[in-house]
Amino acid sequence: MPTLNWIGKEKVVSHHQDVPYRVLERKYGFTAEKGEQNEPTNSGNKIIHGDNLEALKSLLPEYEGKIKCIYIDPPYNTGNESWVYNDNVNHPKIKKWLGEVVGKDGEDLTRHDKWLCMMYPRLKLLHKLLADDGAIFISIDENEISNLKLMMDEIFGVGNFIEQLVWNKRVPKNDKFIGNIHEYVLLFVKNKSREHKFIQRKEGIPEINELLNQLKRKKTSIPKAEIEIKNLYKKNAYDRGITLYNSLDENYKLWGKINVSWPNGQTYGPRYDVLHPKTKQPCKVPDRGWRWTKETFDSMLDYDNVKELHNGSFICGKIWFAKDENTQPSSIKYLDEVSDFLLRSIISTKSVGGVSLKELTEKSFDYPKPVSLIETLLNSIDTSEGIILDSFAGSGTTAHAVLNLNKHDGGNRKFILVEMEDYANNITAERVKRVTKGYGSGAKAVAGTGGAFDFYELGLPLFDENQNLNEKVGLAKIREYIWFSETRTSFTEPNKEPYFLGKKDESAYYFIYEKDRLTTLDYDALELIKTKGEQFVIYADNCLLPKEFMSKNNIIFKKIPRDITRF
Repeated sequence: MPTLNWIGKEKVVSHHQDVPYRVLERKYGFTAEKGEQNEPTNSGNKIIHGDNLEALKSLLPEYEGKIKCIYIDPPYNTGNESWVYNDNVNHPKIKKWLGEVVGKDGEDLTRHDKWLCMMYPRLKLLHKLLADDGAIFISIDENEISNLKLMMDEIFGVGNFIEQLVWNKRVPKNDKFIGNIHEYVLLFVKNKSREHKFIQRKEGIPEINELLNQLKRKKTSIPKAEIEIKNLYKKNAYDRGITLYNSLDENYKLWGKINVSWPNGQTYGPRYDVLHPKTKQPCKVPDRGWRWTKETFDSMLDYDNVKELHNGSFICGKIWFAKDENTQPSSIKYLDEVSDFLLRSIISTKSVGGVSLKELTEKSFDYPKPVSLIETLLNSIDTSEGIILDSFAGSGTTAHAVLNLNKHDGGNRKFILVEMEDYANNITAERVKRVTKGYGSGAKAVAGTGGAFDFYELGLPLFDENQNLNEKVGLAKIREYIWFSETRTSFTEPNKEPYFLGKKDESAYYFIYEKDRLTTLDYDALELIKTKGEQFVIYADNCLLPKEFMSKNNIIFKKIPRDITRF
């Protein structure tokens, strides 16, 4: 398999292992109902301000192998983005890049090397975080698509490549020669042997389903509900593939009439009588005959179960009839039968990213992706659950898309956003706040999605320069890390006995640590062990217990700091 090489590669391929683990410091919570609050929201939604390489490392203990979907929109390396290489890699050439704005092609001969050095360790950590049945989408353009594809082949495996999607923006860039109206979205999975199906829902389906749910809750009459549906169609100018589904059954399910005439204009189909369920007279036969044989048509009819609709027409099995026999009957099909299809390699969206952002934050932001694009990508993952991660969060479009999808389909998706710039709070988080509560006024008012999140800053490294525990972090964060590293589960301070962390799967965990003295696991220390378990995992600075005794009593000793897991 071809591999990519560049200046500094030999140092960055393992740089993710050298990145320090920093604790996450929660600054505040936010809920649509209460606004900002000191208490955790326990929503599972996070916005993190800090370097995304370090933030990804900080997510590993809790989220390694648990992220269902990743979407990132990294710098395209056009030369106009003013991005700066700042990773602390121990390489003389790379150190010269620190703090310098990456220049344009022809002006900066190492611009591609810098971009690859920046992306490689981040992709390595994203690979670790992605679930075995997860997928990653990466937006990119022609400047780095070739390099990115080869790098992804190396990290994720060429066999896990799914597609190089084309996003049709509809609005051309300011190019000199050709009006370029597309970008790319690279799609890989963690493990292609797992079942994967990427679907695309027809435009408008989420909004239609949301309206149907409202009409059903209000018990709106079917005639009035059908008018509401048609008004929605007219307002949003949906195509014929949606608007022909404009009738409702008693369960508020949309259906439409499908022509049953012979489809070939050069030949003729079978001709036979189809009796009207009310008049019992033969209905009008299509000029070129019926689409189906008589046996097939008869199987679609059910004259023992005829329903008269509010407009005087009839449903007879799976066939619609007009008021009398003078109108040709049609078959009926429900919208939910045709509302999705396999994700197409070309995706078209309405380019409203910048417009909507001005309404949400009152701040300017360069080239935000439209929410509809992210919704299409996230919705192609055929589940309404799971954690969505965006480590180049920008203006927060990914969270906006997640909240919209949850509102439309009642899903329980969670989001984690990472943004390193100073606008993480006043643009990224502010946008999410307004989306949850609602924004705009008058005719442009948009109802809130509801929801909540917690805002974090990157804190101190857990280990100091000598790889000892950093006491400035605080004992609570250290204990939480130890528990995560052992159990991969959330930590709740037990307040039960000294040094006790908790119990999981019949294993009891103890962290015998004091910041002002060395600790020893000996017979006296065992007097502190009160919780019963089939196995005991005990951390301390030293151990004086005989190996035979520990083996007999199922005690596993772990030396501080040597045996503490590094992610």
